[in-house]
Amino acid sequence: MNELKVRDLFAADPFEDAFRNFLRPWVSRGAESAPDIKVELVESNGDYKLKAEIPGVRKEDIQIDIDDNKVSISAEVKKESEEKKDDRVIRSERQYGYASRSLWLDKPVDQSKSVAKYENGVLELTLPKKATSTGMRLTIS
Repeated sequence: MNELKVRDLFAADPFEDAFRNFLRPWVSRGAESAPDIKVELVESNGDYKLKAEIPGVRKEDIQIDIDDNKVSISAEVKKESEEKKDDRVIRSERQYGYASRSLWLDKPVDQSKSVAKYENGVLELTLPKKATSTGMRLTIS
């Protein structure tokens, strides 16, 4: 009788190579991915001030979503370059990437009064807190 070793059972399994290579370092061969969005958040009495570093992204490619007390920032990186010599293309590169970041704040944000500014790779958000309702005591009649 022919004995199979446990290792031989997985020889034809396509997932084995994926798991074997899982712990190997990722190698990027010159392609840049989307930048990490680094955030600084400061809370004052009336609002939140958020600064997010998103270098190399056009302001048209940044999206900000506010839903109650959740603020989401996403950015899409699109870079294309082409090198020509005479009328022939020698090298053409395209790079695409996507980065996003979400934060949950203690208080809801007033979307209608929020302001966004993007300059030199830094996104600045002013997020006013929604006015909290004051409690009311009901009298029983």
